[in-house]
Amino acid sequence: QVQLVESGGGLVQAGGSLRLSCAASLRTFSLHGMGWFRQAPGKEREFVAAISWSGAVITYADSVKGRFTASRDNAKNTVYLQMNSLKPEDTAVYYCAAHSGYSRHSSDPTDYDKWGQGTQVTVAS
Repeated sequence: QVQLVESGGGLVQAGGSLRLSCAASLRTFSLHGMGWFRQAPGKEREFVAAISWSGAVITYADSVKGRFTASRDNAKNTVYLQMNSLKPEDTAVYYCAAHSGYSRHSSDPTDYDKWGQGTQVTVAS
């Protein structure tokens, strides 16, 4: 059974940093684009970042551009999200997801069919 397990969330002061990790028990991990999404209370799930299967192409939501950096290590079946200069509005549950198709990545959550359980990120003002 495919599992995506996020870790690294927590409570941080505004301006601080966190690094999220997502470990995947997915045999074809290196063939899949991976995405990071977040969901705040009372809001819809929103796109944060997506990284291509090779890591060569990365896209970000405008709200996190310049502050967040996505990366991946295919040898470790792990994708990362480095979050710097955190703001209270970044508070949400963060999810990683694997794209349903090979060699593709996108900002549309409906394109992803494997999801982790999420990790809470809380940014205090």
